[in-house]
Amino acid sequence: MAALAVAGVASAQSSVTLFGVVDVSISGYSNTSRDLRNPPALNRGSVNVSRRELTNSGYNSSRLGFRGTEDLGGGLAASFWLEAPVANDDGESSVVTFARRSTVSLSGGFGEVRLGRDLTPTFHNNSTFDPFGTNGVGTNLIQTAASSFGQPTRSSNSVSYFLPANLGGFYGQLMYAFNEKTKYSPGLATILATDNSRAGRYVGGRFGYANGPLDVALAYGSSTVDDDYFAGTTDKVNIFNLGASYDFGPVKLFSELSQAKRKTDFDSAFSSQSATVASTKLNGWLLGVTAPVGAGLIRASYSAVKYKTDNPFLDDPKANKLALGYVHNLSKRTALYATIARVSNKNEAALTVGGPKFVTGGVFTPRTSTGYDFGIRHAF
Repeated sequence: MAALAVAGVASAQSSVTLFGVVDVSISGYSNTSRDLRNPPALNRGSVNVSRRELTNSGYNSSRLGFRGTEDLGGGLAASFWLEAPVANDDGESSVVTFARRSTVSLSGGFGEVRLGRDLTPTFHNNSTFDPFGTNGVGTNLIQTAASSFGQPTRSSNSVSYFLPANLGGFYGQLMYAFNEKTKYSPGLATILATDNSRAGRYVGGRFGYANGPLDVALAYGSSTVDDDYFAGTTDKVNIFNLGASYDFGPVKLFSELSQAKRKTDFDSAFSSQSATVASTKLNGWLLGVTAPVGAGLIRASYSAVKYKTDNPFLDDPKANKLALGYVHNLSKRTALYATIARVSNKNEAALTVGGPKFVTGGVFTPRTSTGYDFGIRHAF
């Protein structure tokens, strides 16, 4: 009886939960490039590439996870979170790593200190204020374009601090991720280009206010995405975004403004070029809405991006995207969903809803990309 009593106390002070999502869809992609030359006698028309797939994560990302918390007393708690991606469409690459999240943390009245691999603050904004949650063909163009710049969705080897939850609706996060590279002093002693002290580092933060129907957040992040010590170059991606949502009841509105810049820094000791060259800038915005209808949810978004290059002789590439979707909840854990989306590119922008790459080169220029997801999601 004494042993059972002790076991009961221990179980009351800690908990471990198994959770997951299995999401599968039939998805299609069609990307068209066109010959824009005149006169028509020289024009070769258009070329289209398409693909149909049974894929996963069209509504929610498929995953398998374990999380647990231990009450340490005095308002202090320790917790862990291990979450693995699941490729349930083929089952062959499922649960290989805990690449979605692998953290351990300590929390209390001071907030939370979290260590390990986790979402970056800048991606968190892109996902939170997207009606499609950056999943499937409906993913907003801000996220698609920023990813092509090298913006990380998650950072490994990170240390994060989260503000406590009792600040009247204010919340915040700071993150620093170590690159875990070897630094040589003097620098000329560096043996390999991959042994350096820059590539892989991330530093960022996110601060916001959520109260009742309103949620607004500002995020900034800087990531060192590429580095070559012997060439004297370091590539950084700096992301700034501001997102907001307001739930009116019949509808919930979403919006986001974002700016991304990928720049290359040159070390004057190795290169004759200027100290800093801004390679490409990207401005983007999003408007979205969700509307509950009985057991279902209508989703829609319109997003646009425009690149700013350093070439004064070329028009700035730009693209826009319209996405429409419907989710029908069969229960609290199971839902059917459908999404369609279309991207229009101009001035040699080449963003897609997914699937194969555009045919480029020669006379063909990327123009439109369309896609759909029809699927089922079950959470446990």
